[in-house]
Amino acid sequence: MTVPSTPEQNDADHPSPRSINAGKSNPTIYDIARAAGVNPSTVSRALSNPGRVSATTRKLVEDAANQLNYHVNSFARALHTGSTNTIGLIVADITNPTFFDVIRGAETTTSGRDYTLVLADSSESALTELTAARRMMATVDGLILASPRMEDEDIRAMASDKPVVVINREVSGVSCVIPDANKGISQAVRSLAANGHKKLAFVAGPPQSWMSARRWHGVEAACEWSRLEALRLESAKPTVDGGRQMARAVLASGATAVLTYNDLLAIGLMQELQAAGVPVPDHLSIVGFDDIFGADFTSPPLTTVRSPLRECGALAAERMLDRLNGIPEVIGTIHAETELVLRGSSGRLLTI
Repeated sequence: MTVPSTPEQNDADHPSPRSINAGKSNPTIYDIARAAGVNPSTVSRALSNPGRVSATTRKLVEDAANQLNYHVNSFARALHTGSTNTIGLIVADITNPTFFDVIRGAETTTSGRDYTLVLADSSESALTELTAARRMMATVDGLILASPRMEDEDIRAMASDKPVVVINREVSGVSCVIPDANKGISQAVRSLAANGHKKLAFVAGPPQSWMSARRWHGVEAACEWSRLEALRLESAKPTVDGGRQMARAVLASGATAVLTYNDLLAIGLMQELQAAGVPVPDHLSIVGFDDIFGADFTSPPLTTVRSPLRECGALAAERMLDRLNGIPEVIGTIHAETELVLRGSSGRLLTI
């Protein structure tokens, strides 16, 4: 006599994925293999290199993995493959809106290719940056440095260990992505010269900033071409507060126009001048740099040289991922163009 099996007995003979993992918090590839009815080695291939299995097998494995709520352990996979599918990104100051689009561009690119972006902040400190970089290099597949403050030798040393891409700075022997400041600066200086300005002050960024020096050289060259007198003023810090602190020095310089290292300095300078009753641009024209979010929120809206920040983040990530996926590394610099964005903070010449 044949006794009909009960639903419970059927479940025991052919366990569902959820019953296989009952009581477990971390399912393994062996659990997935039992649920999908394949070998554990097939599961490993399907999850790490889907192209090595058929579409039918891949779907069986993926369905079982989803039902078991299985997530790849990046560190366990790294022991087997040497890859964690993570990219590190260190920025000079995470509170500076200049880096918002750099981060977004890099993150969009990495996530689109199944990599995770890990972020760190150096707080404008070369030592903090170097410490963070060394820690990250132990766990990431490659590192992107945005406006790094550490020495070239330290960057090259890391690049000899794992792929490194630099944004906003040129380091020989390392892949770099740089906004070409010269085009936007030339447009800004020509615009000021056309309005009759004869003396331009450049408010510099941090002494350790490679990009600040690059922009100053661009200002010098453009002013020489347009026959403007150019002078450099040193700021205490590249922030809104730093810009406020520069107001007295700017007025004392006798310049009728100012181009600042970044938009934050320009915004702080404008705020302090207006609080002191100095009209912008009637008494002084102000031009910022980068076109950060909020640059057009000021009154008057800030004229600025726009940097392709999101594009730079994306290009850096693309170079990194190409290298990690076997495409030969291109050592050298990619230049992304800048452009002048005319708004209300520049134009009128000082009249006495």
